[in-house]
Amino acid sequence: MLEINFNNVRINYGFENVLNSISCDIYTNDKIALVGDNGSGKSTILKLISGDEKSNDGTISIRNNSKIGYLKQELEKENIIVKDYLYKSFKEINILKGELSKLEKRMQEQANEKTIQRYCDLQEKYTSLGGYELDEKINKIVNYFEVEDLLQKNINALSGGENKIIMLISILLDNPTILLLDEPTNHLDLDMIQKLEDYLKKIDVTIVFVSHDRYFINKISSKVILIENTHIYEFIGNYDNFISQNEQRIIKQEEAYKNEQKKIHKMEEQIKQLKFWGNFGSGNEIFSKRAFSIEKRLNKMEKLERPKEKTKIPVKFNMEDRSGKDVIVLKDYSIDNLILSSNLEIYFKEKVCLMGPNGTGKSTILKDIINNNRFGSNVVFGYIPQNIIFEDEEMTIIELLRKKSNDEEHILRSKLTKFKFYKDNINKKLKLLSGGERIRLKLFLLLQNNINLIIMDEPTNHIDIETKEILEDALINFSGTVLFVSHDRYFINKVADKIISIENKKLVTYIGNYDKI
Repeated sequence: MLEINFNNVRINYGFENVLNSISCDIYTNDKIALVGDNGSGKSTILKLISGDEKSNDGTISIRNNSKIGYLKQELEKENIIVKDYLYKSFKEINILKGELSKLEKRMQEQANEKTIQRYCDLQEKYTSLGGYELDEKINKIVNYFEVEDLLQKNINALSGGENKIIMLISILLDNPTILLLDEPTNHLDLDMIQKLEDYLKKIDVTIVFVSHDRYFINKISSKVILIENTHIYEFIGNYDNFISQNEQRIIKQEEAYKNEQKKIHKMEEQIKQLKFWGNFGSGNEIFSKRAFSIEKRLNKMEKLERPKEKTKIPVKFNMEDRSGKDVIVLKDYSIDNLILSSNLEIYFKEKVCLMGPNGTGKSTILKDIINNNRFGSNVVFGYIPQNIIFEDEEMTIIELLRKKSNDEEHILRSKLTKFKFYKDNINKKLKLLSGGERIRLKLFLLLQNNINLIIMDEPTNHIDIETKEILEDALINFSGTVLFVSHDRYFINKVADKIISIENKKLVTYIGNYDKI
Protein backbone atom coordinates (compact mmCIF):
# COMPACT_ATOMS: atom_id res chain seq x y z
CA MET A 1 0.00 0.00 0.00
CA LEU A 2 1.29 3.45 -0.92
CA GLU A 3 2.10 5.46 2.23
CA ILE A 4 3.97 8.51 0.91
CA ASN A 5 4.25 9.99 -2.59
CA PHE A 6 6.64 12.76 -3.68
CA ASN A 7 5.66 14.24 -7.06
CA ASN A 8 8.09 16.73 -8.67
CA VAL A 9 8.92 18.29 -5.30
CA ARG A 10 11.26 21.27 -5.26
CA ILE A 11 12.78 23.04 -2.25
CA ASN A 12 14.68 26.26 -2.69
CA TYR A 13 16.55 28.24 -0.04
CA GLY A 14 17.46 31.62 -1.46
CA PHE A 15 19.14 31.24 -4.84
CA GLU A 16 19.81 27.49 -4.93
CA ASN A 17 17.63 24.39 -5.11
CA VAL A 18 18.20 21.90 -2.30
CA LEU A 19 15.84 19.37 -3.89
CA ASN A 20 14.97 19.70 -7.56
CA SER A 21 11.80 18.03 -8.93
CA ILE A 22 12.18 14.81 -6.92
CA SER A 23 9.60 12.02 -7.25
CA CYS A 24 9.38 8.74 -5.35
CA ASP A 25 6.93 6.32 -3.74
CA ILE A 26 7.24 4.90 -0.22
CA TYR A 27 5.13 1.85 0.62
CA THR A 28 3.77 0.30 3.83
CA ASN A 29 6.53 -1.24 5.98
CA ASP A 30 9.33 0.12 3.77
CA LYS A 31 12.43 0.85 5.81
CA ILE A 32 14.23 3.58 3.90
CA ALA A 33 17.64 5.07 4.66
CA LEU A 34 18.36 8.55 3.33
CA VAL A 35 22.06 9.04 2.58
CA GLY A 36 24.10 11.87 1.11
CA ASP A 37 26.60 14.57 2.00
CA ASN A 38 25.93 16.93 4.89
CA GLY A 39 23.58 19.64 3.66
CA SER A 40 22.29 17.56 0.74
CA GLY A 41 18.68 17.64 1.98
CA LYS A 42 18.23 14.44 4.02
CA SER A 43 16.67 16.11 7.07
CA THR A 44 14.67 18.36 4.73
CA ILE A 45 12.89 15.29 3.32
CA LEU A 46 11.89 14.24 6.86
CA LYS A 47 10.58 17.76 7.54
CA LEU A 48 8.57 17.71 4.31
CA ILE A 49 6.91 14.40 5.28
CA SER A 50 6.17 15.63 8.82
CA GLY A 51 4.78 18.92 7.54
CA ASP A 52 7.42 21.01 9.33
CA GLU A 53 8.43 22.40 5.92
CA LYS A 54 6.49 23.14 2.74
CA SER A 55 7.79 22.61 -0.79
CA ASN A 56 8.13 25.43 -3.31
CA ASP A 57 6.66 23.22 -6.06
CA GLY A 58 5.19 19.75 -6.42
CA THR A 59 3.06 17.71 -4.04
CA ILE A 60 3.62 15.36 -1.11
CA SER A 61 0.76 12.95 -0.42
CA ILE A 62 0.42 10.94 2.81
CA ARG A 63 -2.05 8.04 3.08
CA ASN A 64 -5.26 8.91 4.92
CA ASN A 65 -5.34 8.02 8.65
CA SER A 66 -1.55 7.75 8.81
CA LYS A 67 0.00 8.73 12.12
CA ILE A 68 3.52 10.20 11.96
CA GLY A 69 6.08 9.88 14.73
CA TYR A 70 9.13 12.12 14.28
CA LEU A 71 12.36 11.73 16.25
CA LYS A 72 14.40 14.89 15.66
CA GLN A 73 18.14 15.38 16.18
CA GLU A 74 17.60 17.98 18.88
CA LEU A 75 17.31 16.56 22.40
CA GLU A 76 14.24 17.27 24.53
CA LYS A 77 14.70 19.85 27.28
CA GLU A 78 11.88 19.95 29.79
CA ASN A 79 11.60 20.26 33.56
CA ILE A 80 9.56 17.07 34.07
CA ILE A 81 10.26 13.57 35.37
CA VAL A 82 10.52 10.82 32.78
CA LYS A 83 7.41 8.91 33.90
CA ASP A 84 5.22 12.01 33.58
CA TYR A 85 6.86 12.80 30.22
CA LEU A 86 5.87 9.37 28.89
CA TYR A 87 2.29 9.63 30.18
CA LYS A 88 1.70 13.20 29.04
CA SER A 89 1.41 12.12 25.38
CA PHE A 90 -1.89 10.47 26.25
CA LYS A 91 -3.79 13.65 27.06
CA GLU A 92 -7.32 12.27 26.56
CA ILE A 93 -6.61 9.18 28.66
CA ASN A 94 -5.09 11.32 31.42
CA ILE A 95 -8.10 13.66 31.45
CA LEU A 96 -10.52 10.72 31.59
CA LYS A 97 -8.48 9.10 34.37
CA GLY A 98 -8.74 12.28 36.43
CA GLU A 99 -12.49 12.56 35.86
CA LEU A 100 -13.04 8.89 36.76
CA SER A 101 -11.06 9.39 39.96
CA LYS A 102 -13.25 12.37 40.94
CA LEU A 103 -16.45 10.40 40.20
CA GLU A 104 -15.22 7.46 42.30
CA LYS A 105 -14.76 9.77 45.28
CA ARG A 106 -18.19 11.31 44.71
CA MET A 107 -19.85 7.87 44.52
CA GLN A 108 -18.18 6.83 47.78
CA GLU A 109 -19.82 9.81 49.46
CA GLN A 110 -23.17 9.71 47.71
CA ALA A 111 -23.97 7.63 44.62
CA ASN A 112 -26.92 8.50 42.38
CA GLU A 113 -28.14 7.25 39.05
CA LYS A 114 -26.81 10.26 37.10
CA THR A 115 -23.31 9.94 38.63
CA ILE A 116 -23.21 6.18 38.05
CA GLN A 117 -24.31 6.57 34.42
CA ARG A 118 -21.68 9.27 33.85
CA TYR A 119 -19.03 7.01 35.40
CA CYS A 120 -20.06 4.06 33.18
CA ASP A 121 -19.94 6.21 30.03
CA LEU A 122 -16.49 7.56 30.85
CA GLN A 123 -15.22 4.12 31.81
CA GLU A 124 -16.38 2.72 28.47
CA LYS A 125 -14.55 5.48 26.63
CA TYR A 126 -11.46 5.03 28.83
CA THR A 127 -11.45 1.31 28.02
CA SER A 128 -11.87 1.90 24.26
CA LEU A 129 -8.86 4.26 24.29
CA GLY A 130 -6.71 1.61 25.99
CA GLY A 131 -6.51 3.37 29.34
CA TYR A 132 -6.36 0.18 31.37
CA GLU A 133 -3.58 -1.26 29.15
CA LEU A 134 -1.47 1.91 29.20
CA ASP A 135 0.55 1.04 32.30
CA GLU A 136 1.33 -2.40 30.88
CA LYS A 137 2.21 -0.89 27.50
CA ILE A 138 4.61 1.63 29.03
CA ASN A 139 6.19 -0.94 31.34
CA LYS A 140 6.71 -3.36 28.46
CA ILE A 141 8.67 -0.95 26.26
CA VAL A 142 10.54 0.56 29.24
CA ASN A 143 11.62 -2.94 30.28
CA TYR A 144 12.66 -3.82 26.73
CA PHE A 145 15.05 -0.86 26.55
CA GLU A 146 16.09 -1.43 30.21
CA VAL A 147 15.50 2.15 31.32
CA GLU A 148 13.36 1.49 34.40
CA ASP A 149 15.86 3.33 36.60
CA LEU A 150 15.24 6.54 34.61
CA LEU A 151 11.51 6.84 35.32
CA GLN A 152 11.91 9.06 38.39
CA LYS A 153 14.69 11.21 36.92
CA ASN A 154 14.18 14.69 35.50
CA ILE A 155 14.46 14.92 31.71
CA ASN A 156 17.04 17.70 32.10
CA ALA A 157 19.25 15.42 34.21
CA LEU A 158 19.53 12.71 31.56
CA SER A 159 22.61 12.04 29.46
CA GLY A 160 22.38 12.51 25.69
CA GLY A 161 21.84 8.78 25.09
CA GLU A 162 19.23 8.47 27.84
CA ASN A 163 17.39 11.53 26.55
CA LYS A 164 17.37 10.16 22.99
CA ILE A 165 15.91 6.78 23.95
CA ILE A 166 13.22 8.30 26.19
CA MET A 167 12.18 10.58 23.31
CA LEU A 168 11.96 7.54 21.04
CA ILE A 169 9.94 5.51 23.58
CA SER A 170 7.47 8.39 23.89
CA ILE A 171 7.01 8.40 20.11
CA LEU A 172 6.67 4.61 19.84
CA LEU A 173 4.02 4.54 22.58
CA ASP A 174 1.76 6.59 20.31
CA ASN A 175 1.68 3.74 17.75
CA PRO A 176 2.81 5.66 14.65
CA THR A 177 2.25 4.12 11.21
CA ILE A 178 5.08 6.23 9.76
CA LEU A 179 8.26 6.67 11.80
CA LEU A 180 10.73 9.43 10.88
CA LEU A 181 14.14 9.12 12.55
CA ASP A 182 16.88 11.77 12.24
CA GLU A 183 20.20 10.32 13.43
CA PRO A 184 18.55 7.91 15.92
CA THR A 185 21.84 6.29 17.03
CA ASN A 186 23.51 9.58 18.05
CA HIS A 187 24.53 9.49 21.75
CA LEU A 188 23.59 5.77 22.11
CA ASP A 189 26.08 3.12 23.17
CA LEU A 190 26.37 -0.17 21.29
CA ASP A 191 24.09 -2.17 23.60
CA MET A 192 21.29 0.36 23.15
CA ILE A 193 21.85 0.61 19.38
CA GLN A 194 21.50 -3.17 19.09
CA LYS A 195 18.27 -3.11 21.12
CA LEU A 196 16.97 -0.35 18.85
CA GLU A 197 17.90 -2.31 15.71
CA ASP A 198 16.11 -5.44 16.94
CA TYR A 199 13.02 -3.42 17.87
CA LEU A 200 12.80 -1.55 14.56
CA LYS A 201 13.28 -4.74 12.54
CA LYS A 202 10.32 -6.49 14.14
CA ILE A 203 7.70 -3.71 14.17
CA ASP A 204 5.28 -3.26 11.23
CA VAL A 205 5.85 0.43 10.65
CA THR A 206 7.00 2.43 7.63
CA ILE A 207 10.37 3.92 8.58
CA VAL A 208 12.26 6.74 6.86
CA PHE A 209 15.54 7.53 8.58
CA VAL A 210 18.74 9.54 8.29
CA SER A 211 21.91 7.98 9.67
CA HIS A 212 25.68 8.09 9.24
CA ASP A 213 25.86 4.67 10.98
CA ARG A 214 26.48 2.33 8.06
CA TYR A 215 26.18 -0.81 10.19
CA PHE A 216 22.77 0.41 11.42
CA ILE A 217 21.70 1.11 7.81
CA ASN A 218 22.78 -2.42 6.83
CA LYS A 219 20.69 -3.92 9.63
CA ILE A 220 17.52 -1.86 9.09
CA SER A 221 17.08 -0.67 5.51
CA SER A 222 15.12 -2.38 2.74
CA LYS A 223 15.85 0.54 0.40
CA VAL A 224 18.43 3.33 0.27
CA ILE A 225 17.72 6.75 -1.26
CA LEU A 226 20.80 8.79 -2.19
CA ILE A 227 20.39 12.58 -2.33
CA GLU A 228 23.03 14.04 -4.64
CA ASN A 229 23.21 17.31 -6.59
CA THR A 230 19.56 18.12 -5.67
CA HIS A 231 18.34 14.81 -7.20
CA ILE A 232 17.53 11.42 -5.69
CA TYR A 233 18.52 7.89 -6.71
CA GLU A 234 16.83 4.77 -5.31
CA PHE A 235 18.54 1.45 -4.54
CA ILE A 236 16.95 -1.77 -3.28
CA GLY A 237 18.58 -3.39 -0.24
CA ASN A 238 20.95 -2.25 2.50
CA TYR A 239 24.05 -0.04 2.55
CA ASP A 240 26.39 -2.64 1.05
CA ASN A 241 23.93 -3.20 -1.82
CA PHE A 242 23.73 0.55 -2.32
CA ILE A 243 27.54 0.89 -2.56
CA SER A 244 27.86 -1.72 -5.33
CA GLN A 245 24.74 -0.52 -7.23
CA ASN A 246 25.78 3.12 -6.99
CA GLU A 247 29.24 2.37 -8.38
CA GLN A 248 27.55 0.78 -11.42
CA ARG A 249 25.22 3.78 -11.75
CA ILE A 250 28.15 6.21 -11.77
CA ILE A 251 30.00 4.14 -14.42
CA LYS A 252 26.92 4.02 -16.66
CA GLN A 253 26.13 7.70 -16.09
CA GLU A 254 29.72 8.70 -16.93
CA GLU A 255 29.61 6.57 -20.07
CA ALA A 256 26.26 8.07 -21.16
CA TYR A 257 27.56 11.58 -20.45
CA LYS A 258 30.70 11.02 -22.56
CA ASN A 259 28.67 9.57 -25.44
CA GLU A 260 26.31 12.53 -25.33
CA GLN A 261 29.24 14.96 -25.30
CA LYS A 262 30.60 13.25 -28.45
CA LYS A 263 27.19 13.61 -30.07
CA ILE A 264 26.98 17.30 -29.08
CA HIS A 265 30.48 17.94 -30.41
CA LYS A 266 29.58 16.24 -33.72
CA MET A 267 26.41 18.36 -34.03
CA GLU A 268 28.35 21.54 -33.28
CA GLU A 269 30.90 20.65 -35.98
CA GLN A 270 28.05 19.99 -38.46
CA ILE A 271 26.45 23.36 -37.64
CA LYS A 272 29.80 25.14 -38.10
CA GLN A 273 30.44 23.42 -41.46
CA LEU A 274 26.92 24.00 -42.82
CA LYS A 275 27.00 27.67 -41.86
CA PHE A 276 30.35 27.99 -43.63
CA TRP A 277 28.91 26.47 -46.82
CA GLY A 278 25.77 28.59 -46.51
CA ASN A 279 27.81 31.79 -46.75
CA PHE A 280 28.87 31.14 -50.39
CA GLY A 281 26.33 33.06 -52.50
CA SER A 282 22.83 32.30 -53.65
CA GLY A 283 21.52 28.78 -53.86
CA ASN A 284 23.26 27.75 -50.66
CA GLU A 285 20.34 28.65 -48.35
CA ILE A 286 19.67 24.93 -47.94
CA PHE A 287 22.90 24.63 -45.92
CA SER A 288 21.90 27.50 -43.65
CA LYS A 289 18.46 25.94 -43.11
CA ARG A 290 20.00 22.58 -42.20
CA ALA A 291 22.38 24.32 -39.79
CA PHE A 292 19.46 26.15 -38.17
CA SER A 293 17.50 22.87 -37.86
CA ILE A 294 20.38 21.04 -36.15
CA GLU A 295 21.03 24.04 -33.89
CA LYS A 296 17.36 24.05 -32.86
CA ARG A 297 17.53 20.32 -32.03
CA LEU A 298 20.71 20.86 -30.03
CA ASN A 299 19.18 23.69 -27.98
CA LYS A 300 16.12 21.58 -27.17
CA MET A 301 18.13 18.58 -25.96
CA GLU A 302 17.80 17.76 -22.23
CA LYS A 303 21.47 17.38 -21.52
CA LEU A 304 22.80 14.87 -19.01
CA GLU A 305 24.63 16.05 -15.90
CA ARG A 306 28.14 14.76 -15.36
CA PRO A 307 28.31 12.42 -12.31
CA LYS A 308 29.50 14.27 -9.24
CA GLU A 309 33.19 13.85 -8.49
CA LYS A 310 33.78 13.33 -4.79
CA THR A 311 36.10 15.88 -3.20
CA LYS A 312 38.49 13.69 -1.27
CA ILE A 313 40.31 14.99 1.77
CA PRO A 314 44.01 14.06 1.37
CA VAL A 315 44.43 12.26 4.69
CA LYS A 316 47.86 10.64 4.94
CA PHE A 317 49.60 10.42 8.29
CA ASN A 318 53.35 10.88 8.43
CA MET A 319 55.62 8.39 10.16
CA GLU A 320 59.36 8.84 9.74
CA ASP A 321 60.53 7.14 12.97
CA ARG A 322 58.90 3.99 14.31
CA SER A 323 58.30 3.25 17.97
CA GLY A 324 59.50 0.24 19.92
CA LYS A 325 57.49 -3.00 19.84
CA ASP A 326 55.74 -2.32 23.17
CA VAL A 327 53.68 0.78 22.48
CA ILE A 328 51.39 0.60 25.55
CA VAL A 329 51.93 -2.48 27.71
CA LEU A 330 50.50 -2.27 31.23
CA LYS A 331 50.27 -5.28 33.56
CA ASP A 332 47.68 -5.42 36.38
CA TYR A 333 46.32 -2.07 35.23
CA SER A 334 43.64 -0.39 37.38
CA ILE A 335 41.83 2.99 37.45
CA ASP A 336 39.94 3.87 40.63
CA ASN A 337 36.74 1.82 40.61
CA LEU A 338 36.42 1.75 36.80
CA ILE A 339 39.03 -0.84 35.79
CA LEU A 340 40.18 -3.63 38.09
CA SER A 341 43.59 -5.33 37.69
CA SER A 342 43.72 -6.07 33.95
CA ASN A 343 46.41 -6.31 31.29
CA LEU A 344 46.41 -3.61 28.61
CA GLU A 345 48.68 -4.61 25.74
CA ILE A 346 49.09 -2.67 22.49
CA TYR A 347 52.00 -3.44 20.17
CA PHE A 348 53.58 -1.70 17.18
CA LYS A 349 51.40 -1.58 14.02
CA GLU A 350 48.26 -2.86 15.78
CA LYS A 351 44.96 -1.13 15.09
CA VAL A 352 43.11 -1.36 18.41
CA CYS A 353 39.55 -0.37 19.26
CA LEU A 354 38.70 0.23 22.92
CA MET A 355 35.01 -0.65 23.39
CA GLY A 356 32.46 -0.65 26.20
CA PRO A 357 29.10 0.82 27.26
CA ASN A 358 28.82 4.51 28.07
CA GLY A 359 30.26 5.38 31.47
CA THR A 360 32.61 2.39 31.74
CA GLY A 361 35.81 4.43 31.45
CA LYS A 362 36.95 4.40 27.81
CA SER A 363 37.78 8.11 27.59
CA THR A 364 39.24 7.97 31.11
CA ILE A 365 41.71 5.26 30.01
CA LEU A 366 42.87 7.33 27.03
CA LYS A 367 43.39 10.40 29.21
CA ASP A 368 45.21 8.36 31.86
CA ILE A 369 47.59 6.90 29.25
CA ILE A 370 48.31 10.35 27.80
CA ASN A 371 48.50 12.35 31.05
CA ASN A 372 50.71 9.80 32.79
CA ASN A 373 52.90 9.10 29.76
CA ARG A 374 52.27 5.34 29.85
CA PHE A 375 54.08 4.72 26.57
CA GLY A 376 56.92 2.47 25.44
CA SER A 377 60.15 3.67 23.86
CA ASN A 378 60.23 6.27 21.07
CA VAL A 379 56.45 6.74 20.94
CA VAL A 380 55.30 10.01 19.34
CA PHE A 381 51.53 10.31 19.41
CA GLY A 382 48.79 12.49 17.99
CA TYR A 383 45.46 12.77 19.81
CA ILE A 384 41.96 13.72 18.70
CA PRO A 385 39.65 14.00 21.75
CA GLN A 386 35.90 13.46 21.73
CA ASN A 387 35.17 17.12 22.40
CA ILE A 388 37.59 19.24 20.39
CA ILE A 389 38.34 22.59 22.04
CA PHE A 390 41.06 24.87 20.67
CA GLU A 391 43.36 26.95 22.88
CA ASP A 392 41.80 30.25 21.85
CA GLU A 393 38.28 29.84 20.47
CA GLU A 394 38.17 33.54 19.54
CA MET A 395 40.81 32.97 16.85
CA THR A 396 39.85 32.35 13.22
CA ILE A 397 40.90 29.26 11.26
CA ILE A 398 43.55 31.14 9.30
CA GLU A 399 44.89 32.83 12.47
CA LEU A 400 45.33 29.43 14.11
CA LEU A 401 47.17 28.08 11.07
CA ARG A 402 49.48 31.12 10.92
CA LYS A 403 50.43 30.37 14.52
CA LYS A 404 50.92 26.62 14.02
CA SER A 405 52.62 26.55 10.62
CA ASN A 406 55.67 28.11 8.95
CA ASP A 407 54.05 27.90 5.50
CA GLU A 408 53.34 31.08 3.57
CA GLU A 409 49.69 32.15 3.63
CA HIS A 410 48.89 31.25 0.00
CA ILE A 411 50.18 27.71 0.68
CA LEU A 412 48.08 27.47 3.84
CA ARG A 413 45.00 28.62 1.95
CA SER A 414 45.64 26.03 -0.76
CA LYS A 415 46.01 23.24 1.81
CA LEU A 416 42.84 24.32 3.65
CA THR A 417 40.84 24.18 0.41
CA LYS A 418 41.66 20.47 0.15
CA PHE A 419 40.09 20.05 3.58
CA LYS A 420 36.92 21.87 2.44
CA PHE A 421 37.81 25.18 4.11
CA TYR A 422 37.26 27.74 1.39
CA LYS A 423 37.69 31.51 1.03
CA ASP A 424 34.36 32.29 2.63
CA ASN A 425 34.98 30.38 5.87
CA ILE A 426 38.72 30.42 6.65
CA ASN A 427 38.02 33.64 8.57
CA LYS A 428 35.38 31.88 10.64
CA LYS A 429 35.99 31.98 14.40
CA LEU A 430 36.87 28.62 15.96
CA LYS A 431 34.02 28.94 18.48
CA LEU A 432 31.55 28.89 15.56
CA LEU A 433 32.82 25.66 13.96
CA SER A 434 30.49 22.66 13.69
CA GLY A 435 31.51 19.23 15.00
CA GLY A 436 32.47 18.07 11.49
CA GLU A 437 34.54 21.21 10.84
CA ARG A 438 36.38 20.72 14.15
CA ILE A 439 37.29 17.14 13.20
CA ARG A 440 38.57 18.25 9.77
CA LEU A 441 40.65 21.07 11.23
CA LYS A 442 42.08 18.84 13.96
CA LEU A 443 42.96 16.22 11.33
CA PHE A 444 44.68 18.90 9.27
CA LEU A 445 46.81 19.94 12.26
CA LEU A 446 47.60 16.33 13.18
CA LEU A 447 48.81 15.55 9.66
CA GLN A 448 51.50 18.22 9.89
CA ASN A 449 53.37 16.20 12.55
CA ASN A 450 55.61 13.15 12.40
CA ILE A 451 53.78 10.61 14.61
CA ASN A 452 53.87 6.82 15.05
CA LEU A 453 50.82 6.43 17.33
CA ILE A 454 47.36 7.86 16.63
CA ILE A 455 44.89 8.06 19.54
CA MET A 456 41.28 8.98 18.73
CA ASP A 457 38.21 9.26 20.95
CA GLU A 458 35.03 8.78 18.89
CA PRO A 459 36.63 10.09 15.66
CA THR A 460 33.55 9.43 13.49
CA ASN A 461 31.16 11.59 15.53
CA HIS A 462 29.81 14.54 13.49
CA ILE A 463 31.41 13.56 10.17
CA ASP A 464 29.65 12.34 7.04
CA ILE A 465 30.06 8.90 5.51
CA GLU A 466 32.43 10.09 2.78
CA THR A 467 34.84 11.57 5.33
CA LYS A 468 34.60 8.39 7.44
CA GLU A 469 35.65 6.33 4.43
CA ILE A 470 38.62 8.61 3.75
CA LEU A 471 39.69 8.40 7.41
CA GLU A 472 39.32 4.60 7.33
CA ASP A 473 41.64 4.31 4.33
CA ALA A 474 44.20 6.60 5.96
CA LEU A 475 44.23 4.58 9.21
CA ILE A 476 44.37 1.24 7.38
CA ASN A 477 47.38 2.43 5.36
CA PHE A 478 49.13 4.10 8.32
CA SER A 479 52.31 2.16 9.07
CA GLY A 480 52.25 2.99 12.78
CA THR A 481 49.90 2.08 15.66
CA VAL A 482 46.30 3.16 16.17
CA LEU A 483 44.24 3.23 19.38
CA PHE A 484 40.68 4.50 19.14
CA VAL A 485 37.36 4.51 20.96
CA SER A 486 34.28 4.10 18.78
CA HIS A 487 30.65 2.95 18.74
CA ASP A 488 30.70 2.90 14.93
CA ARG A 489 30.71 -0.83 14.15
CA TYR A 490 31.26 -0.39 10.40
CA PHE A 491 34.29 1.81 11.11
CA ILE A 492 35.56 -0.69 13.71
CA ASN A 493 35.24 -3.57 11.23
CA LYS A 494 37.18 -1.67 8.57
CA VAL A 495 40.04 -0.45 10.80
CA ALA A 496 40.50 -2.68 13.87
CA ASP A 497 42.51 -5.90 14.01
CA LYS A 498 42.17 -6.11 17.79
CA ILE A 499 39.40 -5.25 20.27
CA ILE A 500 39.90 -4.41 23.94
CA SER A 501 36.47 -4.58 25.56
CA ILE A 502 35.51 -3.29 29.02
CA GLU A 503 33.40 -6.03 30.61
CA ASN A 504 32.44 -6.02 34.30
CA LYS A 505 35.30 -3.58 35.07
CA LYS A 506 37.84 -5.85 33.38
CA LEU A 507 39.70 -5.44 30.09
CA VAL A 508 39.07 -8.40 27.76
CA THR A 509 41.10 -8.73 24.55
CA TYR A 510 39.77 -10.17 21.27
CA ILE A 511 41.80 -10.67 18.10
CA GLY A 512 39.97 -9.41 15.03
CA ASN A 513 37.31 -6.77 14.38
CA TYR A 514 33.81 -6.23 15.82
CA ASP A 515 32.22 -9.15 13.95
CA LYS A 516 34.85 -11.52 15.39
CA ILE A 517 33.79 -10.88 19.01
